[in-house]
Amino acid sequence: MLGVVLAAVMVGVGSGAGAVGPVAGGSEADLSHHGHVSLWDGKVGVWLVSENHGPSDVSQATVRLAFSEPMAGGQELPPACLWSSDRVVSCRTGALRAAGGVGELALDLRTAALPEEMTVEIATVWRDGVSDRNSRNDRHRVLVLATGDPYVF
Repeated sequence: MLGVVLAAVMVGVGSGAGAVGPVAGGSEADLSHHGHVSLWDGKVGVWLVSENHGPSDVSQATVRLAFSEPMAGGQELPPACLWSSDRVVSCRTGALRAAGGVGELALDLRTAALPEEMTVEIATVWRDGVSDRNSRNDRHRVLVLATGDPYVF
């Protein structure tokens, strides 16, 4: 179910992290993240699809999911993810080929309390030195009510 998601996580550092302009060598891709988030009885479900619309391949990218509410401790994540804090999960997408590379991720988490609502911010934080001039489709902020309904981004 986790598709192309791989075992290690790379967190962006240095000038390549979040770069928007051209990179030496001219590598450019258009990453996007879409999916849905649900919240019910202190449980959070996230389903995320990462795509590369090209023109260049991306050997790795890291997507960060930041929650407005702290998550309960002691939760295991998929092998491609790690906890950055009690409110932030960072996950590696794996390789994304140009014009069609897809990575899929599913998370089942528990909040520390029982919030009636929360926000989730989804963003690419590292893309292996490849620039992305259209970052609007790889950054989302989603308000999620504790109804169990899927809130689509």
